[in-house]
Amino acid sequence: MAILKKFNRKAKIDNESGLSTNSALSGGRFFNNNGNPNMEVKGMRFFERLNVYHTLLSMPRWKFFLVIVSFFIGINLFFASIYLWIGIDHLNGMIASSYAEQIGEAFFFSAQTFTTVGYGRISPIGFAASFIAALEALTGLLSFALATGLLYGRFARPRAYIRYSKNALFVPFRDRVALMFRMVPYTKNFLYNVEVKVSVAMRIMEDDVLKTKFFNMPLDISKATTMVSNWTLVHMINEESPLFDLNKEDIKNAQTELLIFVQGFDESFSNTVISRTSYSYDDFVYGAKFVPMYHPNENNTATILHLDMLDDYTVAELTTQF
Repeated sequence: MAILKKFNRKAKIDNESGLSTNSALSGGRFFNNNGNPNMEVKGMRFFERLNVYHTLLSMPRWKFFLVIVSFFIGINLFFASIYLWIGIDHLNGMIASSYAEQIGEAFFFSAQTFTTVGYGRISPIGFAASFIAALEALTGLLSFALATGLLYGRFARPRAYIRYSKNALFVPFRDRVALMFRMVPYTKNFLYNVEVKVSVAMRIMEDDVLKTKFFNMPLDISKATTMVSNWTLVHMINEESPLFDLNKEDIKNAQTELLIFVQGFDESFSNTVISRTSYSYDDFVYGAKFVPMYHPNENNTATILHLDMLDDYTVAELTTQF
């Protein structure tokens, strides 16, 4: 109850989180570091909640190309088995002598038909083989059209190319303590009219029930006209902060989690892009400050930005409640 009393202040409660206030109904953190919700969906049949298009657009590159290659090999093995079932005498020009060679020739004939390359050495004879070849050619045309659309969709899909610091730091700042984290764009997709919103989720006992409370975290500067370098976001821990009067143990016991939401206009995509991340209490570092990650070049004509220094910090002594 001691922690609960500390929340009876002017800190503004955020009731628009879309998440339950009953802590018994949720487990773990709300968002992962990559911004994806930490949630397992159950209660629907697999094919009802399966969105193949969204899955193929959002999966990692190596998985996407693995799916494409696996589909190409699988579909050609399928049609090759049909050609072998019809009979190799219906494939004119096949010179294979062993059964293994027949499988190989049927597979590569299928690949040539699927891609409509058609070298011409092997050709179908009879209605059955010709019909399967025509059906495979149509399947190939449709498949390549879908694959091309997916490749373009993945290439052109608006995305916020932002990286966040690994830790959020409690830093001595302006004779007080501030909670800071920083972010940086890591491509030449510069953002304009960038806005950052931060809220904090804390689990506290209220009426003998463990509840999750969401509070707005006002930032020293929450909007920027443009973002071409790193940006350190600062939340002052004062009387208006939900973290005021809380120490390290209080923050840990409340299973505190920062929820970060960033949006801005990307000139390359000519669209608004959104990025998310979160910091749990395990990601907090007390008594530290970030190391500058940029400096002028030797001629003092440009600025050098070191992306690999995004997470670097040094020790800084705290003189307040922590």
